[in-house]
Formats: sequence, C-alpha cells, structure tokens
Amino acid sequence: MQLVVARIGRAHGVKGEVTVEVRTDEPELRLAPGAVLATDPATAGPLTIETGRVHSGRLLLRFAGVKDRTAAEALRNTLLIADVDPAELPEDPEEFYDHQLMDLDVVLADGTAIGRITEITHLPSQDLFIVERPDGSEVMIPFVEEIVTEIDLEEQRAVITPPPGLIDASEAVVASAREESASGSEAPGAKAEDA
Repeated sequence: MQLVVARIGRAHGVKGEVTVEVRTDEPELRLAPGAVLATDPATAGPLTIETGRVHSGRLLLRFAGVKDRTAAEALRNTLLIADVDPAELPEDPEEFYDHQLMDLDVVLADGTAIGRITEITHLPSQDLFIVERPDGSEVMIPFVEEIVTEIDLEEQRAVITPPPGLIDASEAVVASAREESASGSEAPGAKAEDA
C-alpha cells in the first residue's frame, strides 16, 4: 500500500536542499537517508533521500541527483509516497494510519449513527475527519481526544462526543460577552464579540 509521507516545499539554499511538509508521524523511519520514495506526479521520481536535517524547525532533505537550486525548485509541491505493508501498525497504540480510519462508521456514544469517514485532512494544529452524513451532507470532526473518544478498528467505528452545534447547527450555543443587567443595560467592561 502507498501512503503520502510528505510534500516538497521550496528550495533551501543553492545546493539542492528542499523544505518538506511532513505528513507522517514517523519521519525518522519514512524520510531517512537511503529511503526510496515514489512521487506524485510520477514523472518526478522515484527519489532517493541522500541527506536530511532539521533547520529552524523545518525538515530539509536532499535527493540523489538534485544538486542545485533550480533542480530543487522543480520538485516543489511534489508528494512523496512510501510503500507500506498494510498489516503494519504505528508503534503507539493511540496513533493510526489514514488508511485504517477511512470508511469507519462515526457514531455517538449512545450508538446514534452520524455517517462515515470519507477523508482525513491534516492541518497544522489538528487533523479533521470529513464525515459524509446519510443525507449526503458533510460534517468536519476534529480528531482530538475530547471529541473522538474511541477508535474501534475491530468494529470499524469511531465514537464521538461532539460539543453542541458541531453535528447540528441548530443546537449551537452562542456565547456572548454582553451581559444584561437587571435594568437591561450592558454590564460594565463587557465587549461585543462576533459569534
């Protein structure tokens, strides 16, 4: 099975290094020197990692045969793809590969069906499940411990406890910084905020 493990960013310096946006929890395994990765578009690869280092919090890679800034810049936005054994699992039992989570049924703690996971979006702050509802609409569920309380791979389901308004907008609780006093005037020091 093939998994996207990184996206190549801009060139760094003049000797062929590139920044990469890491899309794996195991960069030391998937993006190690000597690793041979397929690419999307396929015409850019396969690429063999020659060196890797961290600079100012960003991973920099150099690939065999990429010796200057021009060649490095030509790889920008290329996806790096690793071949992974489908039976392989992350070391941490609380981590999951995207392919393990795709198509899981999403249910509330009481068993109420919400939909199924059709996509996983990786954002800098958290991951999001894109869940297709039975009516064809979609809802985004943040993949955080407070909301996604259980992943049961045997039962092929994700159990969630969403806050009000996440699944049904009509249940949203709009918090306001304005507090009305008994006379109906604004409380001292209160500020209006957008909901």
